Amino acid sequence: MPTRAHPSLSKTGARTMPELPRAVEGPRGQSLVIIPTYNEAENLGLLVSMIFTHGSFDVLVVDDNSPDGTGEVADKLTRRSKGRVAVLHRPGKLGLGTAYVQGFRYALETGYDRVFQMDADFSHDPASLPSLWQALNQADVVLGSRYVPGGATRNWSVFRRALSRVGSFYAATVLGVPFHDLTGGFKGFRRRALEALDLDGIRSNGYSFQIEVTYRFHRLGFRIVEIPITFEERRVGQSKMCMSIVAEAILVPWELRLSQPHLREVHPWTR
Repeated sequence: MPTRAHPSLSKTGARTMPELPRAVEGPRGQSLVIIPTYNEAENLGLLVSMIFTHGSFDVLVVDDNSPDGTGEVADKLTRRSKGRVAVLHRPGKLGLGTAYVQGFRYALETGYDRVFQMDADFSHDPASLPSLWQALNQADVVLGSRYVPGGATRNWSVFRRALSRVGSFYAATVLGVPFHDLTGGFKGFRRRALEALDLDGIRSNGYSFQIEVTYRFHRLGFRIVEIPITFEERRVGQSKMCMSIVAEAILVPWELRLSQPHLREVHPWTR
């Protein structure tokens, strides 16, 4: 996995934008990567550049009015990318869940066939995007998993690693689902899955959004697979984890378990 690079500096010490390479494979405009951002100016330009080197992925940045100028960086990328990068500017911190919901709506409205989500801080390696893309040839939803054979976490404390594992196990046990990594945020979806998802009905807005969306797809009967990824703790910026997010992740699985119907609407697998 490539190390998390720091932004390039000019001789005067100012940040410079990396060159944006051309995509290397696949038809343009069929796959979209959604990246929610808040104070990710130091990461965004390099991340987009790396995404482009790994396939014909377009990028949607959903920025929550970052005070560090992330939105301005996204605007520059939009102008330089010849339509490969779009940005949704939001008035403030409205939450991870609503950022992805808006991103999903954008993807459906603009006709994308495959949609991916990832963090902006390089904890998700862009080099794994082709593997997620390929997995959607045999599934409706793919989860990048830290906790299947071949998956891993790097630079986490023992406490943070234990908290994540216990959280995924807890949610899977409460909800009765067979997945190993319910709290991860590196995922891919086929269009037909997103079209069936009740975006207005999603209740979670923190990291429990990841749990809820996977559970809803499972209840709808879509085929979900997990593939191994390596998650690396961010080196630039600060983690968004807080106690309110942990509390939400404890409560949401029970709310979902008690409120969802017992019968699934089955969507037979088709390629």
